[in-house]
Amino acid sequence: MANHKSAQKRARQDLRRRARNRAIKSDVRGRVKAVRTAIEAGDKTAAATQLRSAESALRKAASKGTLKRTTVSRSVARLAKAVDALS
Repeated sequence: MANHKSAQKRARQDLRRRARNRAIKSDVRGRVKAVRTAIEAGDKTAAATQLRSAESALRKAASKGTLKRTTVSRSVARLAKAVDALS
């Protein structure tokens, strides 16, 4: 455990941030998985709806610093390309 007061505070902050980041990443993974499941099923309307939800979650994660913006952009582009390929 940290000995200095500032290090103790930093440790507390790290725990809070880790919990927040894990929750955000878990939510994002679930939404992306829903898009991929809809794509595999061939359901264009469900995939498009899930894509909007996943893109929103991904962009929000990027704005909070949980995921890198370039990673998010790449993921959204690939998902959108896969959804468009259904038609």
